[in-house]
Amino acid sequence: MEALNTLDDWLAHCERLHPTAIDMGLERVRTVAQRMAIRFDCPVITVAGTNGKGSTCAMLESILGQSGYRTGLFTSPHLVHFEERLRLLGESVDATTLVAGFAAVERARAQNADVISLSYFEFSMLAIFHVMMRSALDVVILEVGLGGRLDSTNIIDADCAIITSIDLDHMELLGDNRESIGREKAGIMRTGKPVIVSDPMPPQSVLDRALEVGADLWRVGRDFNVAGDPQQWGWAGRGRRYSGLAYPALRGANQLVNAAGVLAALAALRERLPVTAQAVRNGFAFVELPGRFQIIPGQPTLVLDVAHNPHSVAALAANLDAMGYFPTTHAVFGAMADKDLASMLAKVGPIVDCWYFTDLALPRAARGHALMAQWQAQNARKDAVASAYGDPVLALQAAIAAADPADRIVVFGSFHTVGGVLAQGVPRLLAKHLNS
Repeated sequence: MEALNTLDDWLAHCERLHPTAIDMGLERVRTVAQRMAIRFDCPVITVAGTNGKGSTCAMLESILGQSGYRTGLFTSPHLVHFEERLRLLGESVDATTLVAGFAAVERARAQNADVISLSYFEFSMLAIFHVMMRSALDVVILEVGLGGRLDSTNIIDADCAIITSIDLDHMELLGDNRESIGREKAGIMRTGKPVIVSDPMPPQSVLDRALEVGADLWRVGRDFNVAGDPQQWGWAGRGRRYSGLAYPALRGANQLVNAAGVLAALAALRERLPVTAQAVRNGFAFVELPGRFQIIPGQPTLVLDVAHNPHSVAALAANLDAMGYFPTTHAVFGAMADKDLASMLAKVGPIVDCWYFTDLALPRAARGHALMAQWQAQNARKDAVASAYGDPVLALQAAIAAADPADRIVVFGSFHTVGGVLAQGVPRLLAKHLNS
C-alpha cells in the first residue's frame, strides 16, 4: 500500500475502498469496531431525525460545554473541512490528530487475512471514534448519518436517544412514507433508556417501537411542553421547569422544537450530567452552527441554509417570510438529483424573484441547467427569472452583481451548495454603490 501520511491521503484511500458510497448494515463496521475495542466510558447521546439533528447536537454541545463537561461531538456531513466532523471541547479537531485514528482503522480492518471493506463513512467514523476514546471525554454526542437502525453510529448503545422531526427524505433507502422512515429512525432506541421524541406529530411506528423495546419515552406535549411570547419562552417537563429563557441564538421558529428536545434529554440525564440553569441560558445564547438559517448582515443581506428536502425548505420559506420586506430575493440553488426537487422549488417559489441554479462537484448532483429546466416547467410567476452556473461561487457572484443594496441573497439546497460559498471564508457583501 502507498504511504498515507496526511488526512487527505487517508480520505482518498477511504473513497477507493468500497464499491458503494452508502452500504446500510452494521456487520462489517461492528466487526472492525470490536477489533479496535471501540467503547465509551461516559454517557452517549445519539440524535436521529430528518431535520434538526445538527441544531440539536450543537445546542447539547453548547449547554454541556457551559456546564464544564468535556464534550465530543461527531456530526456529518461537513460544510468545508472534514475536520468539522469531530468537535472536541467545542473546537474542530486538527488533521494530524485524525491521522492516527485512520491508521488504527486500517490495521484493524486488515487484521490477519480477513480484510474487511468499509465505506467512506464507516471508515472515517471509526477513525473519529478512536480519537474520541482517547480524549478523556465526559459526554459523547453522535449525530446519525442516515436513518438510524442500520446507520453505523448505531453500533454504540445510546444512554439517551433523541428523535427530531421526521419527514420524507432518502426514500430509496428508508421507505416512501413517514411510518417506514420513523421505524428506521426508532432503531436507535434502547431498552430502559430515555428516548426524546421532539416531533409534535410523530409517526405511530416510533411510538410503537418505544413500547416494543421498553424504552423510556419522553414525548412533547405529554412529558414536556414549551410556551412562549415574542420576548421569551419556558419549558416544563418531568420534575423540571425553566422560565424566562431567551430564544436560542440559532435563528428560525423551528429551533424552539429542537431546544425543547435538548432540555428533555438533559432532564432525563440529570443524575449523570447535571446542568445549571445558567449553563442552559448561556448555552442557548452562545450556540453557533454555520449554514442553519445563518444570516450574514451586509448589503445585500446573505442567508445560508443547508435545507435539502421539502420539509426543511418549507421551514426556510417560513423563516424567510418572517424576516420582513426585501425588494428582491435572489436564490443560489444546487441540489442532489435524487431529491424531491419539484416540492422543494414549489415551497419557496413564491418568495424567490431571481434564481441562480448551480452545478455541484458530485456525481449525485443535478446539473444547474437541469434544475433550471425543472423550475421553468412548473414556474407560474411571469416576473421571476433564472440562470445557471458551473459552481456555487460563480452563481453567488452573479447574484451579487444583480442585487441592489436592500435585497437579500439566499443560498440553499445542499451542504455542498452552502459549503461551496464558504470555501474561502464567510462572504461579507458590500453593495455596488459602496464598492465604487
